[in-house]
Amino acid sequence: MQGGGGPAEPTAERHPQSDPGEKLTIAIEQSVLTDDVKSNAKVREPAPVRASETGRARNWTMPPLRLERECKEHSAEQNDLLSFCERRNSATIDNRCVEFDRRENQRCAFTMAEILLSLTIIGVIAAITLPSLTGNINERTWNTQRKALYARMSQAIALMPALNGYGTLTEETDSAGSTSIEDTAAETFITAGLAKVLKINNICDNEHLEDCGIPSKIVNLGGTSTISTPKKLSELNILNVKVSYSDSYDRSTSMSLIDSKAAAFETQNGESILVYYNPVCRGSLQDAEMVFHSQMMCANFVYDLNGSKGPNTVGKDIGFISAFYPSDVQVVAPMPYVRDADGTYAHKDAGKACTSLDSEYRLPNITELASISTNKALVGNLPQWIYWSSDTISSTKAWYFSMQVGFANVWQNRNSSWAVRCVKR
Repeated sequence: MQGGGGPAEPTAERHPQSDPGEKLTIAIEQSVLTDDVKSNAKVREPAPVRASETGRARNWTMPPLRLERECKEHSAEQNDLLSFCERRNSATIDNRCVEFDRRENQRCAFTMAEILLSLTIIGVIAAITLPSLTGNINERTWNTQRKALYARMSQAIALMPALNGYGTLTEETDSAGSTSIEDTAAETFITAGLAKVLKINNICDNEHLEDCGIPSKIVNLGGTSTISTPKKLSELNILNVKVSYSDSYDRSTSMSLIDSKAAAFETQNGESILVYYNPVCRGSLQDAEMVFHSQMMCANFVYDLNGSKGPNTVGKDIGFISAFYPSDVQVVAPMPYVRDADGTYAHKDAGKACTSLDSEYRLPNITELASISTNKALVGNLPQWIYWSSDTISSTKAWYFSMQVGFANVWQNRNSSWAVRCVKR
């Protein structure tokens, strides 16, 4: 039928079997096509692309920008463009995809200057943050060790029958009239007392303290000064040796102790411990309303948690433990705050002053204040005359402690405002 709108006239389908000449022509064309494909594979030129999953064939002669967009859109992994090209064309690898992959890798690389700048920034940040992180880790480690040592010392001392009476403190006078003291008190207290209830590796006399890991210098609490390691009681606090006191109420008293020497020992856990011992300790803080703490202090221990290693600073690796009263012993290990609370307080407000500084701190009891006074040279800054304790004996009376004179006393707690030094266990 003629006309543009009608269906096309059907034509007979040509079959190779029906025409021998045509059969030969098709064979020649297939041979030529095969040679072309081989030639393309050798020179790595793009061969015709098979139909895609959607049924469309793609032409790899597309512009470069379109090629880049197509590779990014259809690649299963944008970093593996070569794999994408292999999937899209099983006959050969399109050189343009390979070149595009090479350019992308070059574009993503860092220059040496950029690497050095990055390393410099990382180094500066590390230098700023690492000391703080290391300090926090050390603080937590020391705090854990301190509590463990206090527990072991408390358990050991509780097993001893009494804390007084060890060793000798005898005065000898030579022909010239010079007086000397034969002092074996602290060393005997360790060998005959502590060593039976506590595992000890090494014991050192007063002349060889360094052999037990005792440092020669100690930085006081807060790091305000460095002192030589005290080797006897008077170097810890002169009030431990002799006190005379009188007040406006015509009360007076005096107390004198022999200035005993320190000895030292090492524990199995690696702590180095100085021992200051009073063989004639006695009494209880409840014996009277005014008592001198030196009479009650039986043994005082200054410990270094890591031996002679740094920082050798009170409040960090160095601290103290005090044992009061020969029987029914009270063992305390206060860790004072680095300074007094600001201002003075009535007793009812003294505890609040501590918690406002830090939730871990609290008002010390009278025995803890006596321990701080015993170790005054290590604590350092104790500027006030009188400090409140948490102990009370009635609704109107509370214990306070005089750091300047070294005694505990009871006073009206409502009408007085005194200093506060907070502690934590």
